Amino acid sequence: MGSTITEKIMARAAGLPSVRAGDEVLAKPDYVIAYDFPGYTDVYFKSMKEDFGIERVAEPDRFAIFIDHMVPATSPKEEELHIITRTWCAENNVPLFERKGIGHQVAAEVGYAVPGAFVVHFDGHISQLGTFGTLAMGIRRNILEAFVRERISIRVPHTVRVDLEGELQPGVMARDVFHHLVRVLGPSSCRFQVLELGGSGLSQLSTEGLQTVTGLAMFTGAITAIVNPDETRLAYALPRARKALDPVWSDPDADYAARHTIDLSVIEPVIVIPPTPANTRDLKDYLGLEVQVGYLGSCASGRLEDLRVAAKILAGRQVAPGFQLNVIPTSQEIMAAAANEGLIGTLVAAGAFVSSPSCDYCFGRIATMTQKQRAVSTGTLNVRGRMGSTDSEIYLCSAASVAAAAIEGAIADPRKYW
Repeated sequence: MGSTITEKIMARAAGLPSVRAGDEVLAKPDYVIAYDFPGYTDVYFKSMKEDFGIERVAEPDRFAIFIDHMVPATSPKEEELHIITRTWCAENNVPLFERKGIGHQVAAEVGYAVPGAFVVHFDGHISQLGTFGTLAMGIRRNILEAFVRERISIRVPHTVRVDLEGELQPGVMARDVFHHLVRVLGPSSCRFQVLELGGSGLSQLSTEGLQTVTGLAMFTGAITAIVNPDETRLAYALPRARKALDPVWSDPDADYAARHTIDLSVIEPVIVIPPTPANTRDLKDYLGLEVQVGYLGSCASGRLEDLRVAAKILAGRQVAPGFQLNVIPTSQEIMAAAANEGLIGTLVAAGAFVSSPSCDYCFGRIATMTQKQRAVSTGTLNVRGRMGSTDSEIYLCSAASVAAAAIEGAIADPRKYW
């Protein structure tokens, strides 16, 4: 019996010839990644010194810290947190990435999406590195173990294989694909397992689209997602990679906990209604519902593909009076590319507010809503209070659907503008 790509990566990280799902191993992460956030990194840094006597990390190049929340700082307390992070990184010679954009995206841009690597973070959205054949897990507060020990104790996860088949209809984006997947399989279908994507339909999704799907994997219950790398994704990842590893692929006879097939051709634009990311519905059933706010951004959907689609829909049109459209590119690299293509100018001319990359719109620190307001959003969550008042509502959808809603001031079918 063959092995999954996850089993192969875990075996190498554990220094073993092979492992099987369910095995308990001591694995050495190739990279330990975090973003500074109160109650997390500041606590880890303090605990390392006071509880474990660690003055300096042994292999600083294995660590990376991102400052992508509370950017820019709006209070002295927030800036103090950033100073703590900058100081720790400087003292430990650990790479620090500040104001480069949302860390999960920037991590790929600066070389941590190494095909075949094992990466840990406390935030589950790091799973989007799986687009490039990287096993990247969000292990929550257990990340402290990775800060203080070379190897972490971990159980090799089982894998659920999902094969995408068929062709996408015009106007359907990766967000629609992911939320359709949640609707069909269920929000606990991959619980504590790895979501592995495959099938001939993968070619229907761009690298950026796959980052959207893999980055949202936690909403299937998965601990991460991964894709067997192809030439296109290797061409992106390998020149940027910070270390040389041999990419690996699942064997044809690998053992999976479950296998599913998703027919892409039947997917239409969808919307996820509050208050949970499991509430996938047909967008057509909510047409005309008044919305006041639009958010296009986040680690899930603010890449060049999303900006191009929004600009295409909004070109020559205007955002509805009173509607607030906030467009936040996922990284500085993406924002610069969008500016060079003229996309930023198109969006601004249509009435969008375009701002620098930051996580703050997604988790509700900026552009918060008041009671009774509704938003269409490409953010990661639609739980109550995520973008302001607990009496406001968030409807998750694609960048195309956000742009269409911005024109009409109500939920609208993007295909009419395609």
